Amino acid sequence: MSIEAINEQLLRAIGVGVALLDRSNLRFHFQNDTFKDWFGDSVEAASLSDVFADLDLVELEAGLSDSGRFTAEIKHKKKRRMLVIAVDFTAASDNDQDFVVLVCQNITRIRELESMIDSYSMMVERNTREIKREKEQVEKLLLNIMPRAVYEEFKTFGVVTPQLYDPISVLMLDFVGFTDMVASSDPSVTVTELNDIYSAFDRIGEQFGCERIKTIGDAYITVAGLPDPTPDHAKAVANTAIRFVRYLERRNTSHPNQWRCRIGLATGAVVGSVVGIQKYVYDIFGPAVNLATRLQDFAEPMQICVQDEVAKVLRDQFDIENLGAQDIRGFENQDVWRLLDSKKDMATGQT
Repeated sequence: MSIEAINEQLLRAIGVGVALLDRSNLRFHFQNDTFKDWFGDSVEAASLSDVFADLDLVELEAGLSDSGRFTAEIKHKKKRRMLVIAVDFTAASDNDQDFVVLVCQNITRIRELESMIDSYSMMVERNTREIKREKEQVEKLLLNIMPRAVYEEFKTFGVVTPQLYDPISVLMLDFVGFTDMVASSDPSVTVTELNDIYSAFDRIGEQFGCERIKTIGDAYITVAGLPDPTPDHAKAVANTAIRFVRYLERRNTSHPNQWRCRIGLATGAVVGSVVGIQKYVYDIFGPAVNLATRLQDFAEPMQICVQDEVAKVLRDQFDIENLGAQDIRGFENQDVWRLLDSKKDMATGQT
């Protein structure tokens, strides 16, 4: 680079720190006002290493020898502020005299902005993860109170159209002596055990394609055939009910609190929809729900009662016992049947 070229670069370098150094000893020959403002007047008699103590002179010399140029970033403390300076060394010569042109740019603000952007990006990424986690929690909560197909409709349109499902089978379970148990036991223990039992019921029902609709205190309602039609919906709730009883019997052998239930099974039509504006709940209404509730009242502890229509479907695959015609509130008189657990009955020698 010639002296003319150097002068042209100096004229363009307003607001940029510029200095000339002797190539042989890297001592300063010239500094513009900006350079002096950053590094002080003492640089006039100093060498490069005195001003930039952290600069790797070996790499500088290698860069100048290989390509005639070397760039780096250095930090310089001016009063109480730490400046970040981008330095650009260029080898030049004139009349057999070798120089090094040093151009410095204050990139402190750029680095500060980059740091702010990085911090903002990290904050956005963290918030995105939190929003995703909260969304998953909300989805999990909603899937606990409504079938997935209903949830997808609710998520897409914001509303759920009431649907008539006919036929489906409903399982209504109620615990015996629950009120007395709550009064005599530690509430936290009761709630913990109830949560364990309901979680087990959910897993059992899922195995047979049943969809838990809701729990009301000690009442547990699950259905088969909703929202997707299931041809063997009566068989599904029958298998589920039998395994609910088996689970409680096994559990009672190792727990002080004895949980006993009554179960009613009914088949018929129901309407399903999301109810509420601020507090959402998915619920079902209809004759099948009411009949299942009435039937569990006829069951003895740890027994399952089914309506006559369900018994006709199950009699070829399950053991059932006729309890005779019963006056069911809200319904006409009809035979009520007890669903037997064939494995348990064979083990006890019953037929």
